Amino acid sequence: MNDRTKTISLALLVVVGMIATLGLARFVDARRPPVEVAARDESLYLNAKTAKRISLGFNGLAADWYWMRSLQYVGRKIVNYGDNAPLDNLSQLNLKLLAPLLENATTLDPEFLDPYEYAAVVLPSIDVKEAIRITRKGIDANPNAWRLYQHLGYIYWQQQDYATAAEVYGRGAKIPGVPAWMQAMKARMAVEGGSRDTAREIYKRMLEQSTDEKVRDMARKRLMQLHSFDERDVLHQVFAAYQTQTGRCPANWRELEQVLRAIRAPLDQSGAPLDPSGVPYALQSGKCEVELGQGSEVPFR
Repeated sequence: MNDRTKTISLALLVVVGMIATLGLARFVDARRPPVEVAARDESLYLNAKTAKRISLGFNGLAADWYWMRSLQYVGRKIVNYGDNAPLDNLSQLNLKLLAPLLENATTLDPEFLDPYEYAAVVLPSIDVKEAIRITRKGIDANPNAWRLYQHLGYIYWQQQDYATAAEVYGRGAKIPGVPAWMQAMKARMAVEGGSRDTAREIYKRMLEQSTDEKVRDMARKRLMQLHSFDERDVLHQVFAAYQTQTGRCPANWRELEQVLRAIRAPLDQSGAPLDPSGVPYALQSGKCEVELGQGSEVPFR
């Protein structure tokens, strides 16, 4: 076969793949329920086995299509929810189709890691059993993908199942070439699984290792949240000392400015301390309480 024939054959193969994927998309869209019906009762209109059968062997392209559909599905839900969409916890968005969409993507292409990682990070707040099942499915199909062990350990840590989390990190630590901190995480889970320092280590490693920008953004915000918890602990100590000296809680931040400057807290022009996202903390006047200010990027919970 000469070079010209090879080029033509490869071009035809690409065209056939595109046609097959387009056909799959049209097949699915043709079976999509009307908008008024979908609003009442969403359902997945094509399961993984059927999608795999009609993809004509172009499973990778079909998996990419389902992966993009899952991201669009979540994005559409967020937009429809409005400006106050709970981005740090999507359980309020009624994402019933997310697990089936990710299931289809990973069935069509079991070595496609992005949907597994997304399932591990996003799904626990929606359906933790499905999050665990899909992540374990990813490990079974990709036993040397150590990041999936990291994510599965994260799910069990979220559920406060520190023994299972330690076991998962330990299994991942046995993979050749895995970072040494995976073994350290096993030990940390066993000793201090629920500590703030353990949480900090988990999100720090997630931020360093993940290639998914959504996962990295989530980890960055959780690290800010942990930093904010530390800062608010210090502020409560300042309140307690002030109350002991004066017999009351501060009415405004100016009354604490000298102390806050002494401990090198970052302050705005009004003397209010800034949270890790650069937004002033809100002082509850007359109370020894502090909360996140309006517009803060730090997750509220």
